Amino acid sequence: MFDNVRADYAAHGRDCGAQGFWVMLVYRFGRWRYGIRPALLRKPASLLYKILYKLVQILTGIELPCEAVVGRNFVIDHFGGIIVSGYARFGDNCRIRNGVVVGLRRVDEPCAPEIGDNVDIGAGAKLLGPIKVGDNVVIGANAVVLTDVPANSIAIGVPAIIKPRRVEALKGVAL
Repeated sequence: MFDNVRADYAAHGRDCGAQGFWVMLVYRFGRWRYGIRPALLRKPASLLYKILYKLVQILTGIELPCEAVVGRNFVIDHFGGIIVSGYARFGDNCRIRNGVVVGLRRVDEPCAPEIGDNVDIGAGAKLLGPIKVGDNVVIGANAVVLTDVPANSIAIGVPAIIKPRRVEALKGVAL
C-alpha cells in the first residue's frame, strides 16, 4: 500500500492538497484493508474506510470505490463530477479529468470498461458498458465511448469516432 501511496503522491505533483491524491489515499486504504486478518480486526478498518470514502466523495465530488482496480500512477487531474464503477479496471499511468463517468451501460448488465495503460481521458468523457480501451489511447473531451478502442487510437465525438494516432505524434511523447 505505501509504495502505491508514494507513487500516487508523486503522480499528483507532490501536492498534499490535491483532491485527486485524497481520493487515491482513501482508495488505497480501502484496497489494503481487505488483507487484514482476522476479520474481527478488519471490521473497524472497513467502518473507517466507509466514513472516509463518503467524506472524500462529499468534499471532492469524486466516486472511486475500492472495488475498482486501478494501476500505478493513476492521476485525477481535476476534481468534481467523476464517477467510476466498482466493476471498472484501469492500467498504469492513466489520467482522468472532471466530469468523467466510467461505468455501466445498463443496471442489469454489471460490466464496466477495462482500460489499458497510458490512457488519457478528457473532461466530460463517458465510457460505458463492457468495452476494452487499449494502451496509449486518448479519449477526447465529452466523448461518449460505447465500443472497444484499439491501442494507439483517439476516440472523439458523440458517439465516439475512433481514429488511429499519428506515429509522429507519439515520438518523443512520454505518456
